[in-house]
Amino acid sequence: MFSIYITAFVVGGLICVIGQLLFDVAKLTPAHTLCTLVVIGSILDGFGLYEPLIDFAGTGATIPITSFGNALTHGALAEAEKHGFIGVLTGMFEVTSSGISAAILFAFIAVFLFKPKGDV
Repeated sequence: MFSIYITAFVVGGLICVIGQLLFDVAKLTPAHTLCTLVVIGSILDGFGLYEPLIDFAGTGATIPITSFGNALTHGALAEAEKHGFIGVLTGMFEVTSSGISAAILFAFIAVFLFKPKGDV
């Protein structure tokens, strides 16, 4: 049981190390790093490699931002099999809509609870 936690920690940590290396070594901006990690997760899912990673690492692979790319591609491919090209467009949002909606809602609430720092 304890090895599950160690595996999740190591895999999640390695994904974070990749992101940190993109910051420090490649000198990418946070936005470029975010997009790069999402695209990496999407590519891995397209080749069928992200699901085995999730089976191996559990939350170590589902918590980092790479899983968002996985979810987008997974939903798009699943709906494309059912509905063709239009499924590609609708499938990715069907799977991720609750996460996107929650992020927008909590950001909206945070604006009212905390004083923004900056000239707005």
